[in-house]
Amino acid sequence: MAVARRAMAALPAAALFALAAPVLAGIAWMGWAGSPESYRVVNAAALAAATAWLVFAKAPAQTLHWRLLAIGALFALCLPFLTGPGINGVVRWIALGPVGLNSGALAVPALAVAAVKDRDWGAWLLGAALLPLTAQPDAAAGLAVTFAAVGIHDRTKDWRYGLVCIAGFFLTISMGLRGELPPQAFVERVLPHAAGTGLLWALLLSAAMVASFFTMLKGLRTSPATSYGLAGALFGFVIMALISHYPYPFIGYGAAPILGFGLALGLAESGRA
Repeated sequence: MAVARRAMAALPAAALFALAAPVLAGIAWMGWAGSPESYRVVNAAALAAATAWLVFAKAPAQTLHWRLLAIGALFALCLPFLTGPGINGVVRWIALGPVGLNSGALAVPALAVAAVKDRDWGAWLLGAALLPLTAQPDAAAGLAVTFAAVGIHDRTKDWRYGLVCIAGFFLTISMGLRGELPPQAFVERVLPHAAGTGLLWALLLSAAMVASFFTMLKGLRTSPATSYGLAGALFGFVIMALISHYPYPFIGYGAAPILGFGLALGLAESGRA
């Protein structure tokens, strides 16, 4: 019994809840609303992979390794320029067989965690993400970087993150003016679509997202700066989805935010970053 209690205590329950609650709510709604079955299968598979990582994750032990992880995340942001595909001059997806992963949703959460751990380079590496995001352009990921920097600055009072906030705000406006694409059902405009299928669905999805945000903000077993950075990144993605045609994380179709935040939550919980 003592072994079982220790195993249960070691499980990242809050992180699992923050990820699984909105993803499962989204899968349930997509099934009710008649989405393609492949959408639900992809999201479920991404959640399974993220859950396995959360349970068995092992974070880097040295600052150099965190720095290399951040550089790897920046490289992932640049991959769409090498691999495509592009739509109307917008290039922000990594082709993975039949699935396209949004590079910003995949890389920005882990980059926010790594930035907190690297006190010397972290702010500059987080700010560097704005360059490929501006070129893609991806206003949702740009706003996620901006609010991640807002959250980290709030807890650390590091002036360098303040500069990232200012640069991110203005560059995100530029991205938003150039990067909007027509909405895709079950990806963008999820809450209005859900409200059309039943107000209770919209309330359920909204409640799941709010619960996920506050769990990341206050419920994780990690440093306040990391919690605020992750919650800020999620806030940025969600706000841009609400005001423009950008994907809703977790509750809409898309493996990238599930895998991206799963990776970041595992790093945060296992590394106590």
